[in-house]
Amino acid sequence: MAGQSDPHLSIFTPAEVEFLAEDELVEIVPNIRMDALNMICGDFGPFFPQISTKVPIWLAVALKKRGKCSIRPPEWMSVERLTHVLEAERESPREFQPLPFHYIELSKLLFEKAHDDIPDIYMVRSLIEDIRDVRFHKVEMGLEKISGRTHAVKLKNLSAMEVNIVRPFMVRALQAFYKHGSPEMIPQPELTVSRTQVLDRGPRVGFLTVAILRPHRFSNIFLVELLKICYVILVLIVIK
Repeated sequence: MAGQSDPHLSIFTPAEVEFLAEDELVEIVPNIRMDALNMICGDFGPFFPQISTKVPIWLAVALKKRGKCSIRPPEWMSVERLTHVLEAERESPREFQPLPFHYIELSKLLFEKAHDDIPDIYMVRSLIEDIRDVRFHKVEMGLEKISGRTHAVKLKNLSAMEVNIVRPFMVRALQAFYKHGSPEMIPQPELTVSRTQVLDRGPRVGFLTVAILRPHRFSNIFLVELLKICYVILVLIVIK
């Protein structure tokens, strides 16, 4: 998988996230009689006509393709439920409403593989797209508030696809803030004070002491300046 093969990305492709979502359980209504299926992930069945049961969505899709069942959409995919979620998302600019962790992938699979089993499918699809857009807008607004003082970001009730999209940018942003805000990149006030005091007392001993005790606190620019001062000191010694 991309997230495992490329440590610099640490993300999954949409197809890989969808693959992980296929283990989620959905309810089906078989139209045949069939013995139990013994899988590595568990046992499912036996199946009896018109008696609902729960199976992984990948199995539900396989049975649906063969005309052996119909799929019942989850309760959260009703127009009433999605309308309530959309209104709550718009009214709470800093909070995300609880939804299934794989709601984007599940809805996509059901729209493609079981569209005839979903009542008001066009309205349901439109509501889910609106919810997704509102939630991504919230994420963007939250990212704009990240500053150099941010050490961690907590976003509750994000879905798998949302986390997969946001995580690499969030991590790189925090790493950039940490890198450019670290002592190696920014001159420290105490070093400036020490240098001023040293110049007043005599530049050779004090400044070199600071450089020996704190060599890691200088960026390349300060090292160049240090070399120039050392060179001047050597020249003065030679002249004397």
